[in-house]
Amino acid sequence: MSNDRRSFIKNSALGGLALGGLFNLSFEDRVAETTRAVSRASAPSDLKITDMRYAVVQNVGRTAIIRIDTNQGIYGLGEVRDGADERYALLLKSRILGQNPCNVEMIFKMIRQFGGASRQAGGVCGVEMALWDLCGKAYNVPAWQLLGGRYRDKIRLYADTPEASSPEEQRRLIRYRLEQQGYTWLKMDLGIEEIKDIPGTLVNWEYWGPKLSQWQGGYMSYAETEHPFTQIQITDQGFEELSKIVENVRSMVGYQIPLSTDHYGHFDLNNGIRLGRALEKYRLAWLEDIISWELTDQWKTITDALETPTLTGEDIYLLKNFKPLIDTHAVDIIHPDLVTSGGLLETKHIGDYAEEHGIAMAMHQAGTPVSFMANVHCAAATQNFLALEHHSIDVPWWESLVRTTDGRALITKGFANVPLSAPGLGIELNDEEVKKHLTEKDKSYFAPTPEWNDLRSHDRIFS
Repeated sequence: MSNDRRSFIKNSALGGLALGGLFNLSFEDRVAETTRAVSRASAPSDLKITDMRYAVVQNVGRTAIIRIDTNQGIYGLGEVRDGADERYALLLKSRILGQNPCNVEMIFKMIRQFGGASRQAGGVCGVEMALWDLCGKAYNVPAWQLLGGRYRDKIRLYADTPEASSPEEQRRLIRYRLEQQGYTWLKMDLGIEEIKDIPGTLVNWEYWGPKLSQWQGGYMSYAETEHPFTQIQITDQGFEELSKIVENVRSMVGYQIPLSTDHYGHFDLNNGIRLGRALEKYRLAWLEDIISWELTDQWKTITDALETPTLTGEDIYLLKNFKPLIDTHAVDIIHPDLVTSGGLLETKHIGDYAEEHGIAMAMHQAGTPVSFMANVHCAAATQNFLALEHHSIDVPWWESLVRTTDGRALITKGFANVPLSAPGLGIELNDEEVKKHLTEKDKSYFAPTPEWNDLRSHDRIFS
């Protein structure tokens, strides 16, 4: 027996636990016992979920932050995806009360049936996020450590390129992005809405009405019509005008900075291919969400036709729904949004699966600093990660919604700082600041939610 092993047995016995007894314990209690010398805020094996509460802040319209409380006074923070309803999370409360929050994977498998594509997954992902925050606090380790360790100490961010009223003003703003804020990756919107007022650029645009929007409209509106079914086409002049927009930005940032594009509008794969070919010479980092993510075969056609990398994924829930895109190499880069894709662990699984198939992962993020930090931990723990979106760079109060528990800066020169020792997500809410930015329609602040305590349905999905 080595000296190390003798020492381990001796210390176990001195600690009041025989070695044989150690291996008779459950996994949870074994981890608790072997880490009991670690300074932590609770006895993890005795933790129980006692409550779930929420507050909705004015982030990208509205974003709900949830708090899961326990019987030991520690709590975890999570977030429902931007623009989604907090009730996606609240309906899960009755299903997790009394559970040990450190059983993250088990609880996730209990509730994942209640998630769906895009914002319908917000509740499941917000709960999973809060559980990792709780578990990290219980064991006094960062969330990335619970995911298997970290590959990096800082996380590269990509930032939207601001629009401006003139080329001179845009040049000033881009210089500020690069020189003062320190961002090393930019993304710009390149939608057909930007050329709609130029005669001769679009076909069939007027049919849908003069005030088209990708985001708002009734069920049979342009906003709710999938890309192949609008029959909007872009003319040669239209492609020239869109190319001018990219050329203007590329001339400002040069070729040292990756430049990605997004939000083109609703048109079919043929126009997507033509647009991609028109932009090839600008060496874009990726073309994002040209068509809807479900159209795997069409994505494969687009990707095979273009040299510029293609990317999708922000509305995909769970690894199983990423697999068709990854298995067929239908896109060059996957792009999960952690508050849709399944939370921290599922997103890491997605990244790992893509890595095995030679596909990189960028990460979409438009939330508060709560989900931002969940993404930071996941990105730190995933090898094939490229860059994480920061959507609220120009919101002056965004960073002040939280304070870091280890005193680090949240972001430094275009990179997020990974908490190297702070437990859980490594942040706490700045209560007074959050209260200043609650949504006008709901000023409650983590008020009791007893109406969600009772389980009223039998949820088994098989006979």
